Amino acid sequence: MAHIVHIGFQPLDRDYENRMGDFIRVPVDSALLLADHGIRGDRKAGHNPERQVNLLAREWLAARAREGYRAGPGQFGEQIVVGGLAVETLPPGTLLALGEEAILAITKARTGCDRLAAAQGKSIAGLGPIGVLARVVNGGRIYVGDAVRVLQPAEALLGG
Repeated sequence: MAHIVHIGFQPLDRDYENRMGDFIRVPVDSALLLADHGIRGDRKAGHNPERQVNLLAREWLAARAREGYRAGPGQFGEQIVVGGLAVETLPPGTLLALGEEAILAITKARTGCDRLAAAQGKSIAGLGPIGVLARVVNGGRIYVGDAVRVLQPAEALLGG
């Protein structure tokens, strides 16, 4: 069963001295997802409706680690790591239930940028989608270990 492996975010009181260095991602056991906003207390939340939450698959990260990339939690800038589900293959519009209440809608595949390449210290060309970006449709508290399910449209209408 797919589940949340890691949650991390950039607290409001932490800013970058060097924007081309490592990503600031503080690990937490739980987080509150706010509808149409993102993770409560995250510096990046609420700025872009298509980029409220950044997800990566544990298995994708493990494959990058074998290729020599820095693939510890948050080192690709992700906020949520999911095990058992290849999130990078999910098309826009896919709905994901996280935990008891939260529902995310995939908005688009995440592509690399100069910032990510600099944080990695090597080229990211050819990696394909680097996870997905999502919008928070229904808020709720999520925990490391919570189940992650791909919802069918009828389930989404009923709130998961």
